Amino acid sequence: MAKRLLMIDDDPDFVSGIKAILDAAGFEVDVAYDPKEGLKALQSQPYDLLLLDIMMGRGAEGVMIARKLRKDDKLRDMPVLIITGMREQIAFLFPGEPIHPRFVEVDELVRRVGELEKRAEKEHRA
Repeated sequence: MAKRLLMIDDDPDFVSGIKAILDAAGFEVDVAYDPKEGLKALQSQPYDLLLLDIMMGRGAEGVMIARKLRKDDKLRDMPVLIITGMREQIAFLFPGEPIHPRFVEVDELVRRVGELEKRAEKEHRA
């Protein structure tokens, strides 16, 4: 069964490209184009992974979503892959190594999504 992902990002062109990559890799990808729509989706159905843009709307609204997830008993363990054009300014908020902000390598994206999903699955079994 395909792993189900939610992508919250307000850039339709970027979303289209990332969704095409992940669809081709066998993931089932739902999309929300704003933070409120994304939170509704997260609360209404289960997802294996969230791809989250930090910079949306009036600023760093993605950070607000990440904070809400960590306070929600049902959603706090969901793995989150941050996708954003910001790098140095927010690097201290999120662990992990950044990927070059001007392009996404297909293999690297699929690898990271797969790793996060497998790690989360393993933690839930433990």
